[in-house]
Amino acid sequence: MFFRKFNARHFSIVIPFIFYVILLGLVYKYSVPLKSETKSKNFMSILEKIRKKKHDIKKDNVIEFQEISKRLPPVQLLTTVFKKVDVDGNELLTPIEISEYIHKRTTLHIEEAMKENFGLFMSIDKNPRNGVISWSEYHTYFLQTHGVDEEYIRNHPEKHPGLGRSLKETIARDRASWSEAAKSDPDFLTLDEFLAFRHPESSHATLLALVDDLLDKLDRDGDEMLTEEEFAVLQVSGGETLVSQGEVRRRVEFRNVIDTDNNSLADRHELLNYIDPRNPRHAREESETLVTLADTDHDGKLSLQEVLAKMDLFLGSKMIDTARSFHDEF
Repeated sequence: MFFRKFNARHFSIVIPFIFYVILLGLVYKYSVPLKSETKSKNFMSILEKIRKKKHDIKKDNVIEFQEISKRLPPVQLLTTVFKKVDVDGNELLTPIEISEYIHKRTTLHIEEAMKENFGLFMSIDKNPRNGVISWSEYHTYFLQTHGVDEEYIRNHPEKHPGLGRSLKETIARDRASWSEAAKSDPDFLTLDEFLAFRHPESSHATLLALVDDLLDKLDRDGDEMLTEEEFAVLQVSGGETLVSQGEVRRRVEFRNVIDTDNNSLADRHELLNYIDPRNPRHAREESETLVTLADTDHDGKLSLQEVLAKMDLFLGSKMIDTARSFHDEF
């Protein structure tokens, strides 16, 4: 009955009215003069605070234990991390729980390293700002961050006789790492080389170099691909087969982890994925190692007491200190 009375004349009134309401809505949404600039800024500020808070919570819950580890004694630190890893709250850590936690920490560590790299590079590259970092620029930054006064930085002797032994050893290690990373010029680092210098585990160039090393050692026919036989059966330089107790495990690893397209060959892309620290197999292997070494009651799980009994083992693992563990490896 209603629609019978609703004729063309009514449509001619209602449709313009609807159009006018929509137009007002669009003007309100997109026109700055009709909105309070203060409210808009306050709203955006609130959104930014929420976004930052979520980001900070994510970092605190998963990866950023560097600052925590400086404040907490080892027992308290291990206890805190134990509770984070124990997702089901049964006071026992399974290999899966440990593996998943290490994998998350590894992934976020690499993401953070890559994000931080650009900003740090730009802040160091300033004398002169020329798109590369010299050893002098980096060394000045290093000394500043370690609390050395400006007068000493400007006039210090090359071998730093006035600095402590630990700091001098760190400088020597940095110099060696610098030489390895500086591919294009021994005195300067590009942006990518700077990433390889500070976080080699995050550098694509470093991972490609590891693939080359793997092929050099195992690719016996020189076709730049690995067969299962080449990967599993090791040989010495004279061609003699090296008996290995891990051959069966390596065959299984080749089939299930490396050869993702199941063509019985591992190309560079597959080997790069295999070596990449973000591959979950690394976290699984470390988890298995930790459980094997710390599981004194042989139940396949770890209690807090078992973790604390192997304190040094866990403090040096990616479960606790991801960055240091990677840098020790690379």
